Amino acid sequence: MHEKKWADQALKSFDDVVGAIPGFRNREGQRKMAAQVAQTLSQAQLGKIDEGAPEPTRSIAVVQAGTGVGKSLAYSIPAISMALARGTRVLISTATVALQEQLVNKDLPALAQQLEQPFKFALAKGRGRFVCKLKLERLASTGEAQDEDLDDLFAEEKAQAQSRVARPALELEARMQFYKSMANALASQAWDGDRDSLETPPEAEAWSPVAAESSSCTGKHCPAFSNCVYYERRKDLVAAQVIVANHDLLLSSLGARLLPELDNCLLVLDEAHHLPATALGQFAGEMDLSRLGWIDKLTSRALRVNTLVEVEELADLPSHASQLRQQLQELARLVMELYGDTLKSQKDSWGPARVRVPRGMLPEPLLEPLGRAAHHANSFLDALRAISKALRAAIKDNPEEARRLSTAYAQVGALAPRLESVYDTAQLLMQQPAQDDDSSRVPNAKWFTLETDGEYIVVKAHASPILPGATLRHHLWSQVRGAVLTSATLTSCGQFDFFLREAGLHDDAAVTTLEVPSPFDYARQGTLVARETVADPKEAARFTQEMVDALLGDLSRVQAGALVLFTSREQMRLAVDALSTAMRSQVLVQTAMPRALLLARHRDAVEMGEPSIIFGMQSFGEGLDLPGALCESLFITKLPFAPPDDPVGEARAEWLRSSGRNPFNELVVPATAIRLAQWVGRAIRTEEDQAHVYCYDRRLVNTSYGQQLLKGLPPFALQRRPAR
Repeated sequence: MHEKKWADQALKSFDDVVGAIPGFRNREGQRKMAAQVAQTLSQAQLGKIDEGAPEPTRSIAVVQAGTGVGKSLAYSIPAISMALARGTRVLISTATVALQEQLVNKDLPALAQQLEQPFKFALAKGRGRFVCKLKLERLASTGEAQDEDLDDLFAEEKAQAQSRVARPALELEARMQFYKSMANALASQAWDGDRDSLETPPEAEAWSPVAAESSSCTGKHCPAFSNCVYYERRKDLVAAQVIVANHDLLLSSLGARLLPELDNCLLVLDEAHHLPATALGQFAGEMDLSRLGWIDKLTSRALRVNTLVEVEELADLPSHASQLRQQLQELARLVMELYGDTLKSQKDSWGPARVRVPRGMLPEPLLEPLGRAAHHANSFLDALRAISKALRAAIKDNPEEARRLSTAYAQVGALAPRLESVYDTAQLLMQQPAQDDDSSRVPNAKWFTLETDGEYIVVKAHASPILPGATLRHHLWSQVRGAVLTSATLTSCGQFDFFLREAGLHDDAAVTTLEVPSPFDYARQGTLVARETVADPKEAARFTQEMVDALLGDLSRVQAGALVLFTSREQMRLAVDALSTAMRSQVLVQTAMPRALLLARHRDAVEMGEPSIIFGMQSFGEGLDLPGALCESLFITKLPFAPPDDPVGEARAEWLRSSGRNPFNELVVPATAIRLAQWVGRAIRTEEDQAHVYCYDRRLVNTSYGQQLLKGLPPFALQRRPAR
């Protein structure tokens, strides 16, 4: 067996590389993690299995590596070394762009210089991040778009609120000029076709009409294929032994052959604590029941194809399209009849009004039109598949007509995802929970939203699975043979159980867990100050007023960099309004400027010896690296419980209660523990850092679940300051 040889060689590569880094400190925890990665990945049986052979060996490690362990080196060196030895590839998936950039721009280039065996690496992005040259040329070529082009220039949602006839000519001209400038930059090679490399990335509405999408792409049959930006980038992926992607792309491309086959590569999931939430988002669905003009547009485009190529399956298309529109309109009417009063009563709420279907049991009147809508959507999709097949064949047989036929394909394909969304969402909505007492059958979360768009009322239907673990087990882990999942926050209240359940790995015999503590001396380097208030944090108005008063007093003593994390926009707004004139110049508010600009100003101020305080929310609670003086003080205004009105969370809590379980202890506390540990992790980033962490929520020290939350935090010296 080669397992031991592969593992030993991978660990030797790790020792050789880190030993050659000038001034590198030996980290016992980092080597322990590297050894676990090597052992785990060596045991995975990759590739095709002969018929009749035993089930292939799966091997998965779940590793919590505390801040400062150096986990990216601990997994990348042994994983890459082993992949090269085994003739396979490594797929590294992250949750954030910041970590992707660190890997691709810093860690992997350095490693490529140090490993004995050469390797290539590439960053994988979704097709929609790249421009479609054919679409861009069509919209930018003449400066005078045809009617069909103008349909593509502006999304239907905006076109409906402000008709194209009334749209100012200047706005149309500006959009056309934007596409012309992009086309010129692409032609002169001043731009590589990647949305992210534009100096100012465009808004989604401007980018969408020219984005490369699988539904509108004819691949090798396209006349622009030889110069296609996306397929050129694909060549880099094919040639690479190491591919960096993100969790969204990993899950959305399952079965699409964009990334290496998961049963024949080594998978590393960094920032793995995000995987469950990403899975829920990926497999949820929504459909618009009000803005239905796209159905007629798609039908018109599909029938127009019949003038170019003969497609027998289009005979019933007008009937299916008409019935689909009627059934969706009927659904919208019934939703307003059943839930209209509840939805309209929320008109002053933040965001769309929302009503959730209790127990996931859709009312009987909705099921018949929903079933009909699904039937007609499916028949419509069958017709589109026939169109796709006919157009591809025609392009192959008539290359001189390739441009015209590819344009027709793209115009039909541009709207096809909406039809797919209708069908998929209808399927989720129609899955009714068991009528009996079978609590093992888990319902989907189902809800409806109402919002206004100009003069229009927009009703949408939504549905989502509620257990990410079951979804991941079915879609992801059924394919994976060898994997490492890692993050600084995978345990909750000191245990891996919650994450393993959420990630679909609980009771999986292939899984090994390892906790590698941070090398930092937290008791010496940091202090956790528990500031208690008289007001109960559940009394939002009284608590916020008292908390803000205490916060401002503490902020007045800040000498260098500080970060304040809020749990709501309203809470942050009230704190900003309470700032004194003198302090306003020291505070940088997340919502006031782009993140990169805010962080640059913060660093400049601290380097000049001035106090600088960042006011941020959830997204600033993790992935933010502010070492040394950049964050000597961290202020947590309230424990970061998830919003109470999340419909998926509500549905899951309801299901747990109906099963005789406690959603607060089983779901809310563990999830909050991971989120709080991430927030607290912003304070100490190096072995030289010194920081104070302030928490103004008395529940952290005065409740039994607060004591559980404390167990999941670094062992700071604790100071309690009772309310005055």
